[in-house]
Amino acid sequence: MNTLPLLRRSLLAFALCAAAVPALAAQPLTIGLIPAEDSQAMIESSRQVLDSLQQQLGMQVKPFVATDYNGVIEALRSKKLDVAYLGPFSYVLASQVAGVEAFAVAVTKKTGQSSYKSVIIARKDSGLARTADLKGRTFAFVDPTSASGHLFPKAGLLQAGQDPDTFFSRVIFSGSHDASILAVANKKVDAAAVADRILASAIAKGQVKQDELEIVWSSSPIPESPMVWRKDLDPALKEKIARALANVKDLPWGDQGVLNGFQPTSDAAYNVVRDTAKVLKLDLRSMK
Repeated sequence: MNTLPLLRRSLLAFALCAAAVPALAAQPLTIGLIPAEDSQAMIESSRQVLDSLQQQLGMQVKPFVATDYNGVIEALRSKKLDVAYLGPFSYVLASQVAGVEAFAVAVTKKTGQSSYKSVIIARKDSGLARTADLKGRTFAFVDPTSASGHLFPKAGLLQAGQDPDTFFSRVIFSGSHDASILAVANKKVDAAAVADRILASAIAKGQVKQDELEIVWSSSPIPESPMVWRKDLDPALKEKIARALANVKDLPWGDQGVLNGFQPTSDAAYNVVRDTAKVLKLDLRSMK
């Protein structure tokens, strides 16, 4: 029996079936994510966004989580990653050493914005209305590496001639924005630096009352954590990635909430971060 016609028909049928199902590109797109203590939890919290990207791009999307920001930056530098989600300060470092550029920032349904601010708050009944009034008072920052909870407000104070190391009678790091807000509300400290969006959330949840708190200082807009890509990626692929991210809506994205897409950004948007690093004389390589 001549099996050649049967073999040809089988191969033709297989080819037709394969053509009917979109195939993923052989080369995966590797994406680095902001590190967390539990890397699996970080991947899972981003899963729906990654799945959406994979479907739109027609190529496998592989997440990567390092133990710290420097691990993600090194992976970008050695071209083991194509795209990454970095914090503002870690991006500034990556732009210097890893040949990457910011191209998009998340916009959430909750805020509709791609930036936020650091604010210093005090109780209204404290009589504290401006930073000069905080001399000799107790103060809470969030964490040494927090942009809105430490770095930006510290730079703002220094620019006003108020060195936090000597200006306050006592400084603590509370560990979270919510803890700092409650510390002020409960009179554990006189003032604290927090992110405006987290303050708004605490008020909305009824954790604190808006009419009991006073904003005594506010920073310039702080750009959100950017999506970055290697500059040497194929331009056509870059265009597809940017378009796909813009289409990612109604999906959760880490602790930022539900997405309303990613909007374009540029390297220049992070000059405010560079300026802040200069004021603080920061060694960005030590940022985690």
